[in-house]
Formats: sequence, structure tokens, C-alpha cells
Amino acid sequence: MKALGLRTTIYKVPDLTKAKEWYSKVFNTQPYFDEPFYIGFEIEGYELGLIPGKVEGKKTENVFSYWGVEDIESAYQDLLENGANEFEPISEVGGGIKVASLKDPWDNLVGIIYNPNFSLSN
Repeated sequence: MKALGLRTTIYKVPDLTKAKEWYSKVFNTQPYFDEPFYIGFEIEGYELGLIPGKVEGKKTENVFSYWGVEDIESAYQDLLENGANEFEPISEVGGGIKVASLKDPWDNLVGIIYNPNFSLSN
């Protein structure tokens, strides 16, 4: 298999309308696809999908997707101010790279990363 890189992150939410409003606000964009079974956002060339559903039991905390940001401190604070809850604080992991993660109002992990060394390859 020749992977082309990550393309889509999907979050399961019990209230699609409220989640659409929340993600529209925090990513400052509207969905390009909006149906009762799936809401899709295009975020700088990547897909954020929302699907309706109730999760039985506790959601897993072992899978992370990180959304790239230019200013991790500002992005982190913005997410907190919009109702996200801290999961892992901002930490430097080497090479000037900083990561953090929060939980959205539906307990999904939202990772953010500042990586001065990252560039998209064509």
C-alpha cells in the first residue's frame, strides 16, 4: 500500500445540529456537505466529518488526529473559550514541535499541533 497521507477525521456526536454549529464556529467555516447522516467540512485540504450517533460506554482515548495551527497557545485558548475541555496541556515534544489535546462538548478528542518543520508534499 502506498499511503497518500491522512485525509479525514470523523467524530461521532449525539446532536448533529449543535456539533455543526460548534465546529463551524471554532474552525470559522461552514460545511460543504450537510445531510442528516453526515456533515463534512473542508479544513485547509483535509476533511472533518461529523456523524450522528450515541457511543455506548466510554469513548476511546488512544487515537489522535492533530489539526495544524500557527499559534498553539492562541488556538488552545480559543477552544477552551468555546466550550472544549482540557485533556492534555500544551507540551513541547522536541524540534520546536508543540502538541495539545482537548475534548469537544461530546467528549471527542481534538488534537492541535504546531510543527515548524512540516510542509505538505505534492
